[in-house]
Amino acid sequence: MVYLPILIFMIFHHKNGCTINYSQFLLPLRPKFNCMHIETTPTVILDSTISNDLKQIAEKVFANERITFDEGVLLFEKGELGFLGTLANYVREKKNGNNVYFNRNFHIEPTNICVFDCKFCSYSRLLKQKEGTWELSEEQILDKVRSYDGQPITEVHIVGGVHPKMGLMYFANLIKKIKEIRPDLHVKAFTAVELEYMCRKAKVSYEEGLRILKEHGQGSLPGGGAEIFDEEIRKTICEDKCTAAEWLEIHETAHKLGMPSNATMLYGHIEKFHHRIDHMDRLRKLQDKTNGFNTFIPLKFRNKDNQMSHIKESTVIEDLRNYAISRIYMDNFGHIKAYWPMIGRTTAQLSLAFGVDDMDGTIDDSTKIYTMAGSEEQNPALTTQELVDLIKQVNRTPVERDTLYNVITEFN
Repeated sequence: MVYLPILIFMIFHHKNGCTINYSQFLLPLRPKFNCMHIETTPTVILDSTISNDLKQIAEKVFANERITFDEGVLLFEKGELGFLGTLANYVREKKNGNNVYFNRNFHIEPTNICVFDCKFCSYSRLLKQKEGTWELSEEQILDKVRSYDGQPITEVHIVGGVHPKMGLMYFANLIKKIKEIRPDLHVKAFTAVELEYMCRKAKVSYEEGLRILKEHGQGSLPGGGAEIFDEEIRKTICEDKCTAAEWLEIHETAHKLGMPSNATMLYGHIEKFHHRIDHMDRLRKLQDKTNGFNTFIPLKFRNKDNQMSHIKESTVIEDLRNYAISRIYMDNFGHIKAYWPMIGRTTAQLSLAFGVDDMDGTIDDSTKIYTMAGSEEQNPALTTQELVDLIKQVNRTPVERDTLYNVITEFN
Protein backbone atom coordinates (compact mmCIF):
# COMPACT_ATOMS: atom_id res chain seq x y z
CA MET A 1 0.00 0.00 0.00
CA VAL A 2 1.00 3.62 -0.63
CA TYR A 3 0.71 4.94 2.95
CA LEU A 4 4.18 4.50 4.40
CA PRO A 5 6.32 6.02 1.61
CA ILE A 6 4.00 9.04 1.35
CA LEU A 7 3.99 9.56 5.11
CA ILE A 8 7.79 9.34 5.34
CA PHE A 9 8.11 11.88 2.52
CA MET A 10 5.64 14.28 4.12
CA ILE A 11 7.03 14.01 7.62
CA PHE A 12 10.62 14.49 6.41
CA HIS A 13 9.76 17.64 4.49
CA HIS A 14 7.64 19.01 7.34
CA LYS A 15 10.45 18.50 9.86
CA ASN A 16 12.88 20.25 7.53
CA GLY A 17 10.75 23.36 7.22
CA CYS A 18 9.43 22.86 3.68
CA THR A 19 6.04 24.24 2.73
CA ILE A 20 4.04 21.97 0.46
CA ASN A 21 0.41 21.46 -0.48
CA TYR A 22 -0.33 18.06 1.04
CA SER A 23 -3.54 17.43 -0.88
CA GLN A 24 -1.74 15.76 -3.79
CA PHE A 25 -0.16 13.26 -1.38
CA LEU A 26 -3.21 12.69 0.81
CA LEU A 27 -5.54 11.83 -2.06
CA PRO A 28 -4.11 8.28 -2.41
CA LEU A 29 -4.76 7.72 1.31
CA ARG A 30 -8.51 8.14 0.87
CA PRO A 31 -10.68 5.00 0.80
CA LYS A 32 -11.02 3.30 -2.58
CA PHE A 33 -14.79 3.01 -2.32
CA ASN A 34 -17.78 5.21 -1.66
CA CYS A 35 -19.53 4.33 1.58
CA MET A 36 -22.91 4.69 -0.14
CA HIS A 37 -21.93 2.31 -2.97
CA ILE A 38 -19.65 -0.29 -1.40
CA GLU A 39 -18.06 -3.00 -3.47
CA THR A 40 -19.53 -6.44 -2.81
CA THR A 41 -16.09 -7.64 -1.69
CA PRO A 42 -13.84 -4.75 -0.56
CA THR A 43 -10.31 -5.04 -1.98
CA VAL A 44 -8.70 -5.20 1.45
CA ILE A 45 -10.45 -8.51 2.18
CA LEU A 46 -9.03 -10.03 -1.03
CA ASP A 47 -5.46 -8.90 -0.26
CA SER A 48 -3.37 -12.08 0.10
CA THR A 49 -0.83 -10.31 2.35
CA ILE A 50 -3.41 -9.76 5.08
CA SER A 51 -3.85 -12.51 7.67
CA ASN A 52 -7.16 -14.33 8.02
CA ASP A 53 -7.81 -13.02 11.52
CA LEU A 54 -7.49 -9.43 10.29
CA LYS A 55 -9.70 -10.21 7.30
CA GLN A 56 -12.37 -11.50 9.69
CA ILE A 57 -12.23 -8.19 11.56
CA ALA A 58 -12.50 -6.31 8.24
CA GLU A 59 -15.56 -8.34 7.29
CA LYS A 60 -17.23 -7.38 10.57
CA VAL A 61 -16.42 -3.71 10.07
CA PHE A 62 -17.80 -3.68 6.51
CA ALA A 63 -20.89 -5.52 7.80
CA ASN A 64 -21.32 -2.78 10.45
CA GLU A 65 -20.80 -5.28 13.27
CA ARG A 66 -19.10 -4.42 16.57
CA ILE A 67 -15.59 -5.77 17.07
CA THR A 68 -14.60 -7.37 20.38
CA PHE A 69 -11.99 -6.41 22.97
CA ASP A 70 -9.58 -9.08 21.72
CA GLU A 71 -10.07 -7.97 18.12
CA GLY A 72 -9.27 -4.40 19.14
CA VAL A 73 -6.02 -5.54 20.70
CA LEU A 74 -5.25 -7.58 17.58
CA LEU A 75 -5.61 -4.47 15.42
CA PHE A 76 -2.95 -2.76 17.52
CA GLU A 77 -0.67 -5.79 17.43
CA LYS A 78 -0.94 -6.70 13.74
CA GLY A 79 -2.79 -3.96 11.85
CA GLU A 80 -0.70 -2.26 9.15
CA LEU A 81 -1.36 1.43 8.65
CA GLY A 82 -2.97 1.15 5.22
CA PHE A 83 -5.30 -1.64 6.35
CA LEU A 84 -6.36 0.31 9.43
CA GLY A 85 -6.86 3.49 7.42
CA THR A 86 -9.16 1.73 4.96
CA LEU A 87 -11.35 0.36 7.76
CA ALA A 88 -11.36 3.59 9.75
CA ASN A 89 -12.34 5.69 6.78
CA TYR A 90 -15.16 3.34 5.90
CA VAL A 91 -16.58 3.96 9.37
CA ARG A 92 -15.76 7.67 9.27
CA GLU A 93 -17.45 8.29 5.90
CA LYS A 94 -20.43 6.13 6.76
CA LYS A 95 -21.03 8.29 9.85
CA ASN A 96 -19.99 11.74 8.60
CA GLY A 97 -19.53 11.60 4.85
CA ASN A 98 -16.79 13.94 3.68
CA ASN A 99 -17.36 16.52 6.44
CA VAL A 100 -14.66 17.80 8.78
CA TYR A 101 -16.02 19.76 11.71
CA PHE A 102 -14.56 22.67 13.66
CA ASN A 103 -15.83 25.47 15.86
CA ARG A 104 -14.89 29.02 16.78
CA ASN A 105 -13.70 28.85 20.35
CA PHE A 106 -11.25 30.15 22.90
CA HIS A 107 -9.87 28.77 26.14
CA ILE A 108 -9.69 30.24 29.61
CA GLU A 109 -7.22 28.65 32.02
CA PRO A 110 -7.84 30.39 35.36
CA THR A 111 -4.71 29.01 37.02
CA ASN A 112 -1.97 26.42 36.72
CA ILE A 113 -1.71 26.03 40.50
CA CYS A 114 -2.83 22.49 41.32
CA VAL A 115 -3.18 20.29 44.38
CA PHE A 116 -2.39 17.20 42.31
CA ASP A 117 0.98 15.91 41.08
CA CYS A 118 0.45 14.12 37.76
CA LYS A 119 3.77 12.78 36.54
CA PHE A 120 3.08 13.57 32.86
CA CYS A 121 2.01 17.18 33.43
CA SER A 122 4.28 20.02 32.31
CA TYR A 123 1.68 22.68 33.01
CA SER A 124 0.72 22.63 36.67
CA ARG A 125 2.60 23.95 39.70
CA LEU A 126 2.02 23.04 43.33
CA LEU A 127 0.68 25.74 45.63
CA LYS A 128 4.03 26.07 47.42
CA GLN A 129 5.86 26.78 44.14
CA LYS A 130 6.26 30.38 43.05
CA GLU A 131 8.11 30.21 39.74
CA GLY A 132 5.98 29.77 36.63
CA THR A 133 2.59 30.06 38.33
CA TRP A 134 -0.39 32.20 37.40
CA GLU A 135 -3.77 32.85 38.93
CA LEU A 136 -6.21 35.02 36.99
CA SER A 137 -8.59 37.25 38.90
CA GLU A 138 -12.30 37.12 38.18
CA GLU A 139 -12.09 40.48 36.42
CA GLN A 140 -9.21 39.29 34.22
CA ILE A 141 -11.31 36.29 33.19
CA LEU A 142 -14.35 38.42 32.43
CA ASP A 143 -12.20 40.89 30.48
CA LYS A 144 -11.03 37.97 28.34
CA VAL A 145 -14.67 37.15 27.54
CA ARG A 146 -15.41 40.81 26.78
CA SER A 147 -12.46 40.92 24.39
CA TYR A 148 -14.47 38.72 21.99
CA ASP A 149 -17.42 41.10 21.79
CA GLY A 150 -18.62 41.33 18.22
CA GLN A 151 -16.75 38.18 17.15
CA PRO A 152 -18.68 35.04 16.06
CA ILE A 153 -17.24 32.85 18.83
CA THR A 154 -19.62 30.10 19.95
CA GLU A 155 -17.74 28.37 22.81
CA VAL A 156 -15.51 29.10 25.78
CA HIS A 157 -13.56 26.13 27.13
CA ILE A 158 -12.62 26.55 30.82
CA VAL A 159 -10.10 24.17 32.41
CA GLY A 160 -6.99 24.57 34.50
CA GLY A 161 -5.20 23.50 37.62
CA VAL A 162 -7.18 22.37 40.66
CA HIS A 163 -6.75 25.38 42.95
CA PRO A 164 -7.77 24.80 46.59
CA LYS A 165 -9.25 28.31 46.86
CA MET A 166 -11.34 28.19 43.68
CA GLY A 167 -14.38 26.20 44.69
CA LEU A 168 -17.77 25.17 43.35
CA MET A 169 -19.65 28.40 44.07
CA TYR A 170 -16.75 30.56 42.88
CA PHE A 171 -16.94 28.89 39.48
CA ALA A 172 -20.74 28.76 39.43
CA ASN A 173 -20.91 32.53 39.97
CA LEU A 174 -18.15 33.08 37.41
CA ILE A 175 -20.15 31.16 34.79
CA LYS A 176 -23.24 33.21 35.63
CA LYS A 177 -21.29 36.43 35.02
CA ILE A 178 -19.89 35.09 31.73
CA LYS A 179 -23.41 34.31 30.56
CA GLU A 180 -24.56 37.80 31.56
CA ILE A 181 -21.84 39.27 29.33
CA ARG A 182 -22.44 36.83 26.47
CA PRO A 183 -25.74 34.91 26.85
CA ASP A 184 -25.27 33.00 23.58
CA LEU A 185 -21.81 31.63 24.50
CA HIS A 186 -21.69 27.91 25.26
CA VAL A 187 -19.69 27.22 28.41
CA LYS A 188 -17.81 23.90 28.25
CA ALA A 189 -16.02 23.67 31.55
CA PHE A 190 -14.13 21.58 34.11
CA THR A 191 -12.68 18.13 33.76
CA ALA A 192 -13.97 15.36 36.00
CA VAL A 193 -10.79 15.83 38.06
CA GLU A 194 -11.74 19.44 38.80
CA LEU A 195 -15.37 18.50 39.44
CA GLU A 196 -14.53 15.67 41.83
CA TYR A 197 -12.42 18.04 43.93
CA MET A 198 -15.02 20.85 43.82
CA CYS A 199 -17.84 18.57 44.95
CA ARG A 200 -15.73 16.93 47.64
CA LYS A 201 -14.67 20.30 49.06
CA ALA A 202 -18.24 21.64 48.93
CA LYS A 203 -19.56 18.43 50.54
CA VAL A 204 -22.15 17.87 47.81
CA SER A 205 -22.89 14.91 45.56
CA TYR A 206 -21.77 14.92 41.95
CA GLU A 207 -25.38 15.34 40.91
CA GLU A 208 -25.91 18.32 43.19
CA GLY A 209 -22.66 19.98 42.15
CA LEU A 210 -23.34 19.52 38.44
CA ARG A 211 -26.91 20.73 38.86
CA ILE A 212 -25.63 23.94 40.49
CA LEU A 213 -23.21 24.55 37.62
CA LYS A 214 -25.89 23.83 35.03
CA GLU A 215 -28.33 26.22 36.71
CA HIS A 216 -25.66 28.93 36.58
CA GLY A 217 -25.15 28.42 32.83
CA GLN A 218 -22.69 25.58 32.19
CA GLY A 219 -23.62 23.65 29.07
CA SER A 220 -21.24 20.68 28.82
CA LEU A 221 -18.07 19.00 30.08
CA PRO A 222 -14.71 18.55 28.32
CA GLY A 223 -13.13 15.11 28.33
CA GLY A 224 -9.87 15.76 30.14
CA GLY A 225 -8.55 13.90 33.16
CA ALA A 226 -9.39 10.44 31.84
CA GLU A 227 -5.73 9.64 31.01
CA ILE A 228 -5.71 5.80 31.04
CA PHE A 229 -8.39 4.07 33.12
CA ASP A 230 -6.31 1.03 34.09
CA GLU A 231 -5.86 1.26 37.84
CA GLU A 232 -2.21 0.17 37.93
CA ILE A 233 -1.18 2.61 35.21
CA ARG A 234 -3.15 5.35 36.93
CA LYS A 235 -1.42 4.59 40.22
CA THR A 236 1.92 5.22 38.52
CA ILE A 237 1.17 8.36 36.52
CA CYS A 238 -1.58 10.17 38.50
CA GLU A 239 -2.20 8.38 41.77
CA ASP A 240 -3.61 11.28 43.79
CA LYS A 241 -6.44 12.47 41.55
CA CYS A 242 -9.87 11.03 40.82
CA THR A 243 -10.14 7.35 39.98
CA ALA A 244 -11.37 5.90 36.70
CA ALA A 245 -14.63 4.90 38.39
CA GLU A 246 -15.13 8.46 39.67
CA TRP A 247 -14.40 9.93 36.22
CA LEU A 248 -16.97 7.66 34.61
CA GLU A 249 -19.53 8.33 37.36
CA ILE A 250 -19.21 12.09 36.95
CA HIS A 251 -19.73 11.89 33.20
CA GLU A 252 -22.64 9.48 33.57
CA THR A 253 -24.24 11.86 36.08
CA ALA A 254 -23.74 14.81 33.73
CA HIS A 255 -25.39 12.89 30.89
CA LYS A 256 -28.39 12.08 33.10
CA LEU A 257 -28.75 15.81 33.81
CA GLY A 258 -28.72 16.64 30.11
CA MET A 259 -25.13 17.87 30.05
CA PRO A 260 -23.22 16.20 27.20
CA SER A 261 -19.47 15.69 27.42
CA ASN A 262 -16.35 14.65 25.54
CA ALA A 263 -13.98 11.79 26.32
CA THR A 264 -10.20 11.58 26.03
CA MET A 265 -7.38 9.05 26.32
CA LEU A 266 -3.74 9.89 27.02
CA TYR A 267 -1.64 7.43 25.02
CA GLY A 268 1.99 6.80 24.14
CA HIS A 269 3.62 6.59 27.60
CA ILE A 270 3.83 3.46 29.78
CA GLU A 271 0.55 1.87 28.74
CA LYS A 272 0.27 -1.26 26.58
CA PHE A 273 -2.11 -1.84 23.70
CA HIS A 274 -4.59 -3.74 25.88
CA HIS A 275 -4.74 -0.78 28.27
CA ARG A 276 -5.84 1.44 25.40
CA ILE A 277 -8.58 -0.97 24.37
CA ASP A 278 -9.67 -1.38 28.01
CA HIS A 279 -9.98 2.40 28.21
CA MET A 280 -12.01 2.61 24.99
CA ASP A 281 -14.14 -0.32 26.07
CA ARG A 282 -15.20 1.35 29.33
CA LEU A 283 -16.14 4.47 27.39
CA ARG A 284 -18.00 2.45 24.76
CA LYS A 285 -20.04 0.72 27.47
CA LEU A 286 -20.97 4.04 29.08
CA GLN A 287 -21.93 5.47 25.69
CA ASP A 288 -24.19 2.44 25.13
CA LYS A 289 -25.89 3.36 28.40
CA THR A 290 -26.21 7.16 28.12
CA ASN A 291 -25.38 8.26 24.55
CA GLY A 292 -24.04 11.43 26.17
CA PHE A 293 -20.57 11.70 24.64
CA ASN A 294 -20.11 14.07 21.71
CA THR A 295 -16.65 12.99 20.61
CA PHE A 296 -13.58 10.93 21.50
CA ILE A 297 -10.19 12.68 21.55
CA PRO A 298 -6.96 10.66 21.70
CA LEU A 299 -4.32 12.86 23.35
CA LYS A 300 -0.66 12.22 22.63
CA PHE A 301 1.74 12.16 25.59
CA ARG A 302 4.34 14.93 25.26
CA ASN A 303 7.56 14.59 27.25
CA LYS A 304 8.95 18.10 27.70
CA ASP A 305 9.62 19.37 31.25
CA ASN A 306 7.71 16.75 33.21
CA GLN A 307 8.47 13.79 35.46
CA MET A 308 8.15 11.36 32.54
CA SER A 309 10.58 13.12 30.20
CA HIS A 310 12.67 9.95 29.94
CA ILE A 311 9.89 8.25 27.95
CA LYS A 312 10.08 8.62 24.17
CA GLU A 313 7.05 10.03 22.42
CA SER A 314 5.04 7.95 19.95
CA THR A 315 5.77 8.27 16.24
CA VAL A 316 3.42 9.89 13.74
CA ILE A 317 2.76 6.42 12.31
CA GLU A 318 1.63 5.20 15.73
CA ASP A 319 -0.47 8.34 16.21
CA LEU A 320 -2.32 7.61 12.97
CA ARG A 321 -2.75 3.93 13.85
CA ASN A 322 -4.21 4.98 17.17
CA TYR A 323 -6.69 7.37 15.53
CA ALA A 324 -7.75 4.67 13.09
CA ILE A 325 -8.30 1.99 15.73
CA SER A 326 -10.17 4.49 17.90
CA ARG A 327 -12.58 5.13 15.01
CA ILE A 328 -13.05 1.41 14.36
CA TYR A 329 -13.55 0.45 18.01
CA MET A 330 -15.63 3.42 19.21
CA ASP A 331 -18.53 2.52 16.96
CA ASN A 332 -21.14 4.35 19.05
CA PHE A 333 -19.27 7.67 19.13
CA GLY A 334 -20.37 10.09 16.44
CA HIS A 335 -17.02 11.81 16.10
CA ILE A 336 -13.26 11.36 16.54
CA LYS A 337 -11.29 14.55 17.08
CA ALA A 338 -7.65 15.38 16.37
CA TYR A 339 -6.60 18.17 18.71
CA TRP A 340 -4.38 20.12 16.32
CA PRO A 341 -2.63 22.31 18.96
CA MET A 342 -1.20 19.12 20.44
CA ILE A 343 -0.14 17.19 17.33
CA GLY A 344 0.39 20.07 14.92
CA ARG A 345 -1.63 21.04 11.89
CA THR A 346 0.26 18.73 9.48
CA THR A 347 -0.41 15.55 11.48
CA ALA A 348 -3.97 16.74 12.04
CA GLN A 349 -4.38 16.96 8.25
CA LEU A 350 -2.99 13.44 7.88
CA SER A 351 -5.39 12.13 10.53
CA LEU A 352 -8.34 13.08 8.31
CA ALA A 353 -7.45 10.03 6.20
CA PHE A 354 -7.44 7.77 9.28
CA GLY A 355 -10.90 8.09 10.79
CA VAL A 356 -10.79 11.64 12.19
CA ASP A 357 -13.63 14.01 11.29
CA ASP A 358 -13.10 16.90 13.73
CA MET A 359 -10.22 19.40 14.03
CA ASP A 360 -11.39 21.18 17.24
CA GLY A 361 -11.40 24.95 16.82
CA THR A 362 -9.69 28.27 16.25
CA ILE A 363 -8.27 28.30 19.86
CA ASP A 364 -6.78 31.81 19.42
CA ASP A 365 -3.53 31.07 21.29
CA SER A 366 -5.47 30.74 24.54
CA THR A 367 -4.14 27.47 25.94
CA LYS A 368 -0.76 26.54 27.46
CA ILE A 369 -1.43 22.95 28.55
CA TYR A 370 0.29 21.36 25.54
CA THR A 371 2.63 24.17 24.51
CA MET A 372 4.38 23.81 27.87
CA ALA A 373 4.75 20.07 27.19
CA GLY A 374 6.52 20.63 23.87
CA SER A 375 3.77 20.45 21.26
CA GLU A 376 4.53 21.51 17.69
CA GLU A 377 2.14 24.45 17.98
CA GLN A 378 3.74 26.84 20.45
CA ASN A 379 1.27 29.65 19.72
CA PRO A 380 -1.84 27.73 18.72
CA ALA A 381 -4.16 29.97 16.76
CA LEU A 382 -5.88 29.53 13.43
CA THR A 383 -8.31 31.87 11.76
CA THR A 384 -11.51 30.38 10.42
CA GLN A 385 -10.15 30.75 6.89
CA GLU A 386 -6.90 28.98 7.79
CA LEU A 387 -8.85 26.05 9.24
CA VAL A 388 -11.07 25.93 6.19
CA ASP A 389 -8.03 25.96 3.92
CA LEU A 390 -6.30 23.16 5.85
CA ILE A 391 -9.38 20.99 5.45
CA LYS A 392 -9.93 21.83 1.78
CA GLN A 393 -6.29 21.04 0.96
CA VAL A 394 -7.08 17.37 1.61
CA ASN A 395 -10.34 17.51 -0.32
CA ARG A 396 -12.64 17.32 2.65
CA THR A 397 -15.62 19.60 3.29
CA PRO A 398 -15.15 22.08 6.16
CA VAL A 399 -18.19 22.45 8.41
CA GLU A 400 -18.37 24.98 11.20
CA ARG A 401 -20.34 23.51 14.10
CA ASP A 402 -21.41 24.52 17.56
CA THR A 403 -20.40 22.55 20.66
CA LEU A 404 -23.23 20.03 20.14
CA TYR A 405 -22.44 19.48 16.43
CA ASN A 406 -25.28 21.57 15.10
CA VAL A 407 -24.15 22.89 11.71
CA ILE A 408 -23.53 26.64 11.50
CA THR A 409 -21.85 26.97 8.08
CA GLU A 410 -20.85 24.48 5.42
CA PHE A 411 -17.91 25.68 3.31
CA ASN A 412 -18.53 23.94 0.00
